[in-house]
Amino acid sequence: MLSIRRYFSSVQRIAQIANASKPGETLQVQGWIKNVRRLKNNIFLDINDGSTSEKFQLVVPRNASTQQLASGSVISAVGRVQLAPNGHYELHADAVQCLAEGHLQDGYPFTPKQKHAPEYVREHLHLRARVDYIAAQMRIRHKAQKAIHDYMDELHFVQINTPILTTNDCEGAGEVFRVQPDSEQLLKQMARPSVPVEQSYFDQKVFLSVSGQLHLEAMSYGLGNTYTLAPAFRAENSKSPLHLAEFYMFEAELVHMEQLDALAAFIERMLKDITQRLLNSSASDLHFCQESANAGSDIAWLQLPWQRLSYDAAMAIIMEHKDKFKSAVSAADGFSKEQELFLVAHCGAPVFVIDWPTQQKPFYMKVSRSDPQRVHALDLLMPAVGELCGGSLRECDAQLLQAHPQLPRDLSWYVELRKFGGLHTGGFGMGFERYLQLVTGVKNIRDVIAFPRYPHSCKM
Repeated sequence: MLSIRRYFSSVQRIAQIANASKPGETLQVQGWIKNVRRLKNNIFLDINDGSTSEKFQLVVPRNASTQQLASGSVISAVGRVQLAPNGHYELHADAVQCLAEGHLQDGYPFTPKQKHAPEYVREHLHLRARVDYIAAQMRIRHKAQKAIHDYMDELHFVQINTPILTTNDCEGAGEVFRVQPDSEQLLKQMARPSVPVEQSYFDQKVFLSVSGQLHLEAMSYGLGNTYTLAPAFRAENSKSPLHLAEFYMFEAELVHMEQLDALAAFIERMLKDITQRLLNSSASDLHFCQESANAGSDIAWLQLPWQRLSYDAAMAIIMEHKDKFKSAVSAADGFSKEQELFLVAHCGAPVFVIDWPTQQKPFYMKVSRSDPQRVHALDLLMPAVGELCGGSLRECDAQLLQAHPQLPRDLSWYVELRKFGGLHTGGFGMGFERYLQLVTGVKNIRDVIAFPRYPHSCKM
C-alpha cells in the first residue's frame, strides 16, 4: 500500500517547482489544462493545480494521442524540468495521461482566457474555484488564518471553539436568526405545557451566534487570554459590498486589561504582524488579487504609526467638513462608512476612535468612572473598508452591570462571572472577510469567502 508520505511526494505541486526543483530533474505533475498552443512538432500546455496563480508550461510532443488534449481536461504528466527562454521552469513531458475530459463545450460557464465579471462568476459557486482570482483568494484566506493561529499561539492564547447555537444576542441589536427543528412532528413530540411548541426542542429561543465574545469571556475567567475564529450570523437587510449574512469573526479576550490604549496597541501589533506574515507567505497571490481588483499593491499602513482620536475629536473633524459628505452627519449616530474613510484620509493613517458615547455601545462595555456618558470603547478605521475592529474594556463591576438598562434578562451568568473572582478584561472582534478585503483590494466581500450568504441568496 502506498504510504501517505509517498502519496504526497510522488506528485509535485506547481507552486513548489521553482524552489524545490532543478533543471534535468524528473518529476510528475497533475492539473487542469488552462490553455493549449499547438505548433508543428510540440504542443504547449498551460496547466494549473490550484497551488498558485502563476502559469506553468508543459511541453509535449505533438502526436495522435496528445493532439486530443483540450482546455479543461485533467492530466497527469511525467517529464524533465527545463529552464524556458523566459527564465521560468517548464516540464518537458515524456508521458501524458488524460485523467478526465473537460467538456468545456457542453455548458461550462467560463471561457478560457476570458476575464468574467465577479457578479457572473458568483452565479456558478460550485465551479468558481477554477477561476484564478477566486483560487488565489482562497489560498490567501488559508494563509491568513494560519498567520492568526500562529501569532496567537506564540503569545499563549487558548483557542476556544465558541458555539454557533446560543441563547444570547451579544450585541443586543436584534439581528439574529432563529433556530428550530424543521420537523413539526418532532416539535410536537417534545412539547411541554409550559413551553411554546416552536421552542420545545431547547425549551427556549435559540439563535445563530452573532458573536462568540460572551463565551470567550467565560473561558478567559479560568484560562487567561483566549480567542476564537468562528462563524457569525447577522440578519440584516443589507446588500452592501461590506456585509454578509454569514461571515467569520476573529475575536480575542485579554485578561488583566485595564487600559484602552494598551488594547489598541495590541490590535495594531497583531494586525501588522499577521499581515507581514501574509506578505511573506503569499506575495504572489496578493499581487495577483490586487491587480485583478485594480487596487494598489502598497499596504502603506504597515509602516505607519496608527493614530488615536477621541469620539468627540473625530466628530468635530466630521462636523468641520460636513459639506463634503453625501451621508447625514449626526453626533448621536456615529459615523457612516464615507465619514470613516474621510477620518482615515484626514489622519493619513489608520485611526482608533476611542471613548464612545454610552448610548451608542452595548451593555458590556466599561463605563468611564470620571464620565458616565462615555464608555472605554474603540473602533479601528482602516483605508478602503472603514471599520475593521470594534472592542472595549469590559465592565468588571457586577453591580453596575446588573443595573444596566440594556442587560438581557437571561444573562445572570454573565454578571455572576464578576462575582466569583472577577478581573479586568478587554477584547475586540474583527470581521475576517473585511480584513481579506483590506489586504487584497477586492471590492466585494462576496468574493473573499467560498460560499457567500446574503439577502435573497443562499446557494448550495
